[in-house]
Amino acid sequence: MQFSAHSDCDNLNKESKMTELESTVHQQNAAHANAREHKEDVVKPRTMIVTGASRGIGAGVTNAFIKRGYNVVANSREMTKSAFAPAEKLVLVAGNIGEASTAAKIAETAISNFGSIDGVVNNAGIFFSKPFTDYTARDFELLSETNLKGYIYITQLAVKQMLAQKTGGSVTCITSAMVEHPIAGVNASIPMVTKGGLEAITRSLAMEYAKDGIRFNAVAPGIVDTPMHANDPKGFLEGLSPMGMISDVDDIVEAIVYLTEARHVTGEVLHVDAGAHNGKW
Repeated sequence: MQFSAHSDCDNLNKESKMTELESTVHQQNAAHANAREHKEDVVKPRTMIVTGASRGIGAGVTNAFIKRGYNVVANSREMTKSAFAPAEKLVLVAGNIGEASTAAKIAETAISNFGSIDGVVNNAGIFFSKPFTDYTARDFELLSETNLKGYIYITQLAVKQMLAQKTGGSVTCITSAMVEHPIAGVNASIPMVTKGGLEAITRSLAMEYAKDGIRFNAVAPGIVDTPMHANDPKGFLEGLSPMGMISDVDDIVEAIVYLTEARHVTGEVLHVDAGAHNGKW
């Protein structure tokens, strides 16, 4: 009887040890699997779409994203004639972003080449000033096509893809300090209709998609040293800045990158304007 009792005890001990061993192996396998999944999440680069990417702010932010390890789909009307060349992490798409077909081509290119859309920088935009009564219906059409339709078409497609991915995302647009603080002598009422519209939709979408982890922000520059102002007198441009200095492209790029990566910032209009939005100087 004693032998039988010892035998039963030994069997119980063996079974207990086997159960503990199996549990340990299972935990280790689960840990390795989680580690592999985490590694894949960390290693997989995110994919950004940049419009108006051939020069100025768009070119600057495209270069910045590539340096930070992002994949980039870069677009402008004449993208293939820019200084950029296709590369492992860069695909170029030429076309007018104000046309729905161009937006569709950009989204398809991002998904087919990189497998995801994780962010958009709506940089494409046009601007010209004249007295309010001199703006024509055609002027309004041109401004709306690029500044508003361009934003809507690509952002709708990007958001649909982000929702399908369930990984959140970021959408940033470029507006203007003059939305909040017009400057006497710079007659830009109709362009500011479009830029103000972008700020409005930024706040609306930020609330609409907050629970999905998709963030919407805007950068509102003052005067920036870009090809757009190549023919404007430097002294005049400096006078449009409270600090008496013209922002360079890198100043705006830093703000865009920050908003792209700041995971708790949404519905924000970040002014990079040397304080111009604060009032008269």
